[in-house]
Amino acid sequence: MVFWQVYTTFAAIYIIIYKEMEQKANKMIALNYQLYTIENGERQLQEQTTKEHPFQFISGFGISLDALEQRVLDIEKGQEFEVTLEPSQAFGDYDPAGVHKLNREIFEIDGKFDSQNIYEGAVITLNDVEGHHFMAQVKKIEDDGVTVDTNHPLAGKTLVFVGEMLENRPATDDEVTALIKHMTGGCGGCKGCGGEGSCEEGKCGEGGCGEGHCGGCH
Repeated sequence: MVFWQVYTTFAAIYIIIYKEMEQKANKMIALNYQLYTIENGERQLQEQTTKEHPFQFISGFGISLDALEQRVLDIEKGQEFEVTLEPSQAFGDYDPAGVHKLNREIFEIDGKFDSQNIYEGAVITLNDVEGHHFMAQVKKIEDDGVTVDTNHPLAGKTLVFVGEMLENRPATDDEVTALIKHMTGGCGGCKGCGGEGSCEEGKCGEGGCGEGHCGGCH
């Protein structure tokens, strides 16, 4: 009798763990959405995808915003959705300390200011003293320096995703493997993320891997 009780207890625990593993299985997700911010009580369109180039990602790899991923995982294919994310769930609060004025010499090439790439509104890549890369937006160019903002453009904003689930299924082993290769510096990531092009064709950013989309980590 005691043996049977122990056996049934372990069986129940196994079933619970198995179900949790099933729920955490990597899924291939494809979303077609419009992204709005709330400004003065009104929605302002910031970004939109198309059915031809949706935001595609494999869950569990941190490609999309965590809060967005959790909200859409159980939405069925063909179902419409509306997801609202507060700043703390999206890109955080706006930090005034993220605005810096840098010397113009930093942006010179052969002694000449790089006006082709450095202009107001441009998003550029900078390095800190430890060699870490981070993105910044050029806010102002003056004779005595260049002001850049390292906050995400949507920092401090409430985001509203309105759209349709185009695909929601378990990701295949090949898709997961291809994505891992892409994330670790290998090629083939576009196909693994659901894109239709090879890396040589430069189509990763066209919805294949989520790059450039606000739903993604980029």
